[in-house]
Amino acid sequence: MIAALEAACADVEREILTSIPGIAGRIAGVVIADMPELGSLDRKAAASLSGMAPHPDQSGARPGRNAIAGGRPCLRTAFYMAGMVAARCDPRFKATYRTMREAGKPPKVAIVATGRRLVTIANALIREDITFDQSRFAS
Repeated sequence: MIAALEAACADVEREILTSIPGIAGRIAGVVIADMPELGSLDRKAAASLSGMAPHPDQSGARPGRNAIAGGRPCLRTAFYMAGMVAARCDPRFKATYRTMREAGKPPKVAIVATGRRLVTIANALIREDITFDQSRFAS
């Protein structure tokens, strides 16, 4: 009985996640398996847990750089790949990616920003139990 209920919940989460541009079956499976907390966190905690949050490396007067670190490595890889796919294939994510590149950001930084955006969108959608609507998450 409990296994059937968990399977039904996982099916609903998989449907919600695969409705997001850039996230397909395999990435949805990784997210469901490695991040059961998704939907119950705030956006910063979700990004940090997935390894997509920037962490500053600064000491004294030396200007530091922000880099993604910590979190769960499988999730970081999954959302990075989803960010890359979304930046290449979805028109709105592609426009955001191009804007960041034109502003002088390196390609990896723009992809990580797209991946972090996907984490926050996935968290909000699972929390509200709705599928992705392009007009709701405008760039």
